[in-house]
Amino acid sequence: MLEDPEFKAPIGNVTTPVGREAILSCTIDHIAKYKVGWLKAEDQTILTLHDKVVTHNVRISVTHDNRSTWQLHIRQIKESDRGCYMCQINTSIMKKQIGCIDVHVPPDILYEETSPDLSIREGDNASLVCKATGHPPPRITWRREDTEYILLRKSLREITKVESYNGSTLYFWKVDRKQMGAYFCIASNDVPPAVSKRIILSVNFSPSIRVPNQLLGAPLNTDVQLECTVEAYPNTVNYWDKNGEIIFDGIKYSVKEKRANYIVYMWLLIRHFNKTDIGTYKCISTNSIGRAEGTLRLYGM
Repeated sequence: MLEDPEFKAPIGNVTTPVGREAILSCTIDHIAKYKVGWLKAEDQTILTLHDKVVTHNVRISVTHDNRSTWQLHIRQIKESDRGCYMCQINTSIMKKQIGCIDVHVPPDILYEETSPDLSIREGDNASLVCKATGHPPPRITWRREDTEYILLRKSLREITKVESYNGSTLYFWKVDRKQMGAYFCIASNDVPPAVSKRIILSVNFSPSIRVPNQLLGAPLNTDVQLECTVEAYPNTVNYWDKNGEIIFDGIKYSVKEKRANYIVYMWLLIRHFNKTDIGTYKCISTNSIGRAEGTLRLYGM
């Protein structure tokens, strides 16, 4: 009398990155005259019957090793292949085993649901949102492009500094100019590659001017340098003024400035300082939001 076939080991579950091949193995003792079939467990769709492929899916094939181990192969696996599969023996009382395939998918940024570059007035609230798909669900991490700390305001006086922030929404309460910059939202789920999107947060505010030396004395017949520091965004138009007349770069004066993010350093060099140069000078800065000026008084020593 022939022995009934028996499963030697569980099929087990398989995890495969999308695009690769997934293999489920069904090992049976005493298969004899009986037939082995593979089915999609969810809807009982027959995929293979013994050594023949029944489905029209060209990515599916079946192999067997001396009629002992029957393997279901799914090439170029897709997300739609995720699920459980049944190895079935056509005994009088049907015998079956189930194994499942989990398809891992690398992350992808959902651009329509992710914030574009954002421009906001200083003191308003702002949120940067980043959404991504993938399996397992991706983690979202925020970092600054310039590797500086992310500043998170908890109250008017309490600010937390962090190298990175985890979560799909990066919230800024009463946004400050120091929070302006380019941020990366990075989506990762341990299925390479991780992906990122660069989002620029612009903080708009009217100019403010700081004058290091408001009263400056200099010996006659020397070169004298005046200096102002401007903070503003968007970019400013800056110039020097004496007695209502704009000072231009030339033989008598050297006008220079240097920008660093939202800070502008202004310098006015007065060559061969003489009595006619004594007086009040103004550094003036304007942008689309406002105007500011700083006053310097220059006298001879």
